[in-house]
Amino acid sequence: MVRLSERMEALLRLCGTGGCGADVGCDHAYLSIRLVQEGRFARMIAMDLRNGPLQAAAQHIAQAGLVEAVECRLSDGLQALQPGEADTLICAGMGGQLMQRILAAEPQKTAAFQRMILQPQSDIPVFRHWLRETGFLITAEDIVCEDGKYYPMMRVCPKDAGESAVAADCPEELADTFGGSLLCGRHPVLKACLEQQMHILEKPWRSWQRPARRTGMRGAGRGTLRWQRKRSG
Repeated sequence: MVRLSERMEALLRLCGTGGCGADVGCDHAYLSIRLVQEGRFARMIAMDLRNGPLQAAAQHIAQAGLVEAVECRLSDGLQALQPGEADTLICAGMGGQLMQRILAAEPQKTAAFQRMILQPQSDIPVFRHWLRETGFLITAEDIVCEDGKYYPMMRVCPKDAGESAVAADCPEELADTFGGSLLCGRHPVLKACLEQQMHILEKPWRSWQRPARRTGMRGAGRGTLRWQRKRSG
């Protein structure tokens, strides 16, 4: 059984079970291999934009004896996938803007997935907001800390095919920023993440609170007031 990192194990748990899964940006294909090894999926399509990682993935698949069950495809996003060919999409380890572009570029294919397992590395509040506005529900969330970095992840499905994991009374802005179910469920890893961010911000916050020097912030403050008066006038 191939071993996974803590982040990949968390993604594995979110995947659940399905018939055929597609892993976009599969890299080494370890997640695809484990999903088949555990019997969670009968078939996986491991896709990557680059030849190098795809060749390494093919070697790992052959070593695991799963050549018939895990197929490698060179693909720019969802380009090499047919609509409805896979019931589950896995997309992890890339920026939120790139992930959004991949999903938005192929709306017919994206809408055909029963579920999507997504782990954006950046621009996460904007990405969550886009999912909601595009007609998707976040049905489950998790967050792990690995090597000092925090990785939020989510399971997503079309609005008419699932139930939101976010409490109805959770403000959308908070849900987008922190993850509604993580926040409402008081996830311990999210708590640690927020405490780390507060600690990072504490020093500049204290500096900002210090009395401004006559030639420094006070002058800047007067300039700001003049600018505001000019705009309002």
